[in-house]
Amino acid sequence: MDPLRQSPSPCSSRPSSPKTPPCEMHGYVGIEDVLDQLKIKAMKMGFEFNIMVVGQSGLGKSTMVSTLFKSKVWKCTLPGRGMPIPQTLQLKSVTHVIEEKGVKLKLTVTDTPGFGDQINNDKCWDPILGYINEQYERYLQEEILITRQRHIPDTRVHCCVYFVPPTGHCLRPLDIELLQRLCRTVNVVPVIARADSLTLEEREAFRRRIQHNLRTHCIEVYPQKCFDEDINDRILNSKIRDRIPFAVVGSDQEYLVNGRCVLGRKTKWGIIEVENMAHCEFLLLRDLLIRSHLQDLKDITHNVHYENYRVCRLNESHVLPRGPCWVNLAPTPPGPPVAPGPSKVCRQAREDSDDDEDDY
Repeated sequence: MDPLRQSPSPCSSRPSSPKTPPCEMHGYVGIEDVLDQLKIKAMKMGFEFNIMVVGQSGLGKSTMVSTLFKSKVWKCTLPGRGMPIPQTLQLKSVTHVIEEKGVKLKLTVTDTPGFGDQINNDKCWDPILGYINEQYERYLQEEILITRQRHIPDTRVHCCVYFVPPTGHCLRPLDIELLQRLCRTVNVVPVIARADSLTLEEREAFRRRIQHNLRTHCIEVYPQKCFDEDINDRILNSKIRDRIPFAVVGSDQEYLVNGRCVLGRKTKWGIIEVENMAHCEFLLLRDLLIRSHLQDLKDITHNVHYENYRVCRLNESHVLPRGPCWVNLAPTPPGPPVAPGPSKVCRQAREDSDDDEDDY
């Protein structure tokens, strides 16, 4: 991970001591060139971003991902396009390297065909949560080795886009059950799929009902309030939270409108433009996932969700599967288990900071 932007996570970095006064400089040193060094290094290594799309068949998940990155992500035929719906939930991942103006992005998209399509959807979320935890486990197994790779391959899911069917009523029990589990494990961004099937009034009323459901059932979707680091983040993220779930429309077809080519869906009443805020909120979703919060999604995944998994995994047992260069972990002392979380990590960070101040 090569963060070019400070993480909003309270446990990602140690704040500078307020007792240390700024040093007055009498000439140019060149400290600002550190930013250029970080940029050059990041450009050489490239970036990784892993996204999962969850929702019923026919909600346009694959089309939406292709619209987000303006490339044909899924080159093969997926269920729902001339193929029968799978009888069980199956997870399919595809990886591409996308390059734009010299910046390379290794994109991995995981789809969940078959989710919510059966009569009995009991425990249909187990394969999804199992896949997310499996990626955490792979990263952990590489991280605890004495001799490990300089750059550990990151297959952890950085964001899960959850597609809510445009029923116009409220979240279904299946949606609530899965979102309650997902929000503890991964960054979740819910969207209203195929929003062109609702009027503007129906769309806004549906959004308010969903927001009420999220508050009622204590479902914390991204961006979480507790990770707003400063006033600027708080203002920006408050605007985003007020519009979530985004009402989106995806399309990979171009049409000529007023002399310009636009992505859209053609209907009897005209062209629904994907990148027109008057028609849908696709631009807000793209800005959140790519243009403003991509690195932040990765930082929170590493510093919060993965950290919680790592603490629980190492505390629950010291008899992990043995491999090359294995490290023997001391067994945990007897006592009631402590639920890990950002507060525990931050408390440790503050204690370390106090120790450092005492050294000076």
